[in-house]
Amino acid sequence: MSLNLSNFSNKSILFILLFLFFSCASKKDIVYYQNIDRINASQNITSYEVKIQPDDLLMIIVSAEDPEIAIPFNLTSVSMPNATNLLATTGQQTIQSYLVDRSGNIEFPVLGKLQVGGLTRTEVLQSLKDKIGIYIKNPIINLRIMNFKVSLQGEVNLPGTYTVASERITLIEALSMAKDLTIYGKRDNILVIREINGVKSYNRVNITEADFINSPFYYLTQNDVIYVEPNKTKINAAAVGPNTSVIISAISILISLSVLLFK
Repeated sequence: MSLNLSNFSNKSILFILLFLFFSCASKKDIVYYQNIDRINASQNITSYEVKIQPDDLLMIIVSAEDPEIAIPFNLTSVSMPNATNLLATTGQQTIQSYLVDRSGNIEFPVLGKLQVGGLTRTEVLQSLKDKIGIYIKNPIINLRIMNFKVSLQGEVNLPGTYTVASERITLIEALSMAKDLTIYGKRDNILVIREINGVKSYNRVNITEADFINSPFYYLTQNDVIYVEPNKTKINAAAVGPNTSVIISAISILISLSVLLFK
């Protein structure tokens, strides 16, 4: 019994071949939190707080029951059109941000040079309360990192650099800001580039496994870079693109030969 392929058009066979070529994704490559049922619900996630780093811009505001007493502990400045991004307005005053130098220090009014690099926000606040408490009874101190940001690259729907107001963000929240991964993003090998004390680290995270929530990279730090690699389908598509005409010609020749052989 001879096989007759003459009923198939070249376009139909080409479509089938391309469909088989690109249909390689499976559920385990796409779905998040696949083992969530095996995670102990009573397990406490380690509390996380970011640490102050060089080049951070800190807004520090000192308040007291008597506002006049707190004035020497606040940096005030006149309007500076070329530096408005470094200023934050509070009430009738303009408070200038403190830039953490490469050694992790800031120059603070009255107190002088303070080491804040490597400390958490809570630790810096407590240190300031202890030092300012010598001059002011029960000082109220507000501290905020003004330039906390993370960057997302690769196979996300909206790559870019995002400013974070809360100073506390998870990897999943960052990916959500970028409108999630594209269908071509590798969910089991997300790269997180992090710099601490001038040393960069390169770390891989698998968000298809729910236990990544206990990873040190579940919470992000300021200036983290997240890169989502393309999966094999996207890479293959990129390779096919420039050579489409060659591939179609080769497939057409193979189809023609097959028709002649089995006719």
